[in-house]
Formats: sequence, C-alpha cells, structure tokens
Amino acid sequence: MDRFRGSAPARLDEKGRLKVPNTFRQQIEEAFGPDMFVTSLHGREVLLYPLPIWRALEEKLAALPAIHRAKTKFLERVNYFGQNASLDAQGRVLIPQILRDAAKLPPDVVVTGNIDHLVVSDRGALATRLASEDFTPEDYDEMSKLLM
Repeated sequence: MDRFRGSAPARLDEKGRLKVPNTFRQQIEEAFGPDMFVTSLHGREVLLYPLPIWRALEEKLAALPAIHRAKTKFLERVNYFGQNASLDAQGRVLIPQILRDAAKLPPDVVVTGNIDHLVVSDRGALATRLASEDFTPEDYDEMSKLLM
C-alpha cells in the first residue's frame, strides 16, 4: 500500500476547494483513483482519505457491535463533518461547507501525510502547536514500545 509522508504548502480558493499538492495528487490518482472521503474528528483540521482506504476502515468499523460507544462517537463526528468528494481535473477537492465553517482555515494551509490519509491544517497554527508541544522522552519511550 502506498504511504503518505512529508508535507507541502497548499491553498484553499474562495469556493473552498483545496488544490492538492502535486506529489500527493499523483500518488492518490495512481494508487487509488480520484474519489475521496473528506472529514474531521473535531473540526480543527481536514482529513482526506482516498475512498478505498476509507471503505477498508468502514469494514473494520462494521464488524464492531452497533452499540460500541467509541464507534458511535467516531462515526457521529466523521459523518457530521464528512462528505464524499472527487479530485477535479485541476487536482482540487471541495472541502464541505460545514467543515470549512468549523475549521476556519485560511487560504494558506499545509497538507501533511499521515500514512494512509492526508491532513490539511492552518499552516501557522500547526507551526505554533509544534513549537509549543515538545516531543518528550516519554513520547520517545512510548514510540519505541509501539515499534518493537
């Protein structure tokens, strides 16, 4: 499976369309096609899932009990903010209005790879958060345990 890594600056136009950076766009189109699921968990950033990846996640969720609290909470959030979308011929994807309103993203954003999906963030806000949140020795320890 293709993995998304790295970051690239991008722009949102006045109609709420994100111009997906070429490196990610080419990877998405070649490996998955143009269809996407655009969503968020908390409305502060946008999550872009190639539709085949999202469908695989839905299959895992469907196997969980219908009354599973975390599943219900997760689905409530991603479906509230979420919408199917497709990359257009210019490599743009429309961010749903409800998510644009919640995220209040400026025109200048950053798109970062997150292994199986992309994250669209306010470039300045992300830089500020990264500068204020250290990656601690405890974080290193936790990652070393996870990667063993």
